[in-house]
Amino acid sequence: MQYGICNLSIVPLRLEPSDTSELVSQLLYGDYFKILEQRKSWSKIRLAFDSYEGWIDNKQYLEISEDNYNVLETSIPKLSIDLVEFIQDADEQLHPILLGSSLNGLRLLNHSHDGQIVEGKKVKDNLIQTAFLYLNTPYLWGGKSPFGIDCSGFTQMVYKLNGYRLLRDASQQATQGEALSFIEESEPGDLAFFDNNEGEIVHVGIIMKDNYIIHAHGRVRIDRLDHSGIYNVDKKMHTHKLRVIKKII
Repeated sequence: MQYGICNLSIVPLRLEPSDTSELVSQLLYGDYFKILEQRKSWSKIRLAFDSYEGWIDNKQYLEISEDNYNVLETSIPKLSIDLVEFIQDADEQLHPILLGSSLNGLRLLNHSHDGQIVEGKKVKDNLIQTAFLYLNTPYLWGGKSPFGIDCSGFTQMVYKLNGYRLLRDASQQATQGEALSFIEESEPGDLAFFDNNEGEIVHVGIIMKDNYIIHAHGRVRIDRLDHSGIYNVDKKMHTHKLRVIKKII
């Protein structure tokens, strides 16, 4: 088994080994992974954080040893809390990194960083404050950054910055936590999931107080939440059908 780490700010994870293939997720700086298959130009990987799989360009990561992978696995995550910050390499060149980037591999990559860091688990009340950092971020299928994010990437990053692991896709996240029977039982920070006409979970958002929800739909926005689903205040209509509410913390 081979191992790797993302040494760039943000890297596409694709469905197939091609630059034109669907973007299924993204790697942020410091994300590390197992290499499942290596070809001339592409590698199929499995991310350590959420076991998500996809293809990454061989020019956009560095290989690391199994020992270094295991050290990263057993370390308390240290994450960048700045919207945009820089790391400096051994040649004193600057490289941008984004909110939620992992800093545990700094020594391994021979990089330095003097920005703000967050580590450890935070109280549930902090989730909404973190979610506001992404407010108005444009929607991007497969995105995980403040410059483009999808609905489950948004919830995953908000929880990650508070010390909790969510799976990548909305349908996967819906398998986690404890189901609640009514909106009235929910607290700010709980997750609301929404399905399509076939009953498939296709959307997720973070519940706020007073029956509001923050979610990625066109952009990260705040809408009303009721027993039917999400009521879009701009369109003056329901846009998503509520399926289940989950308490993760």
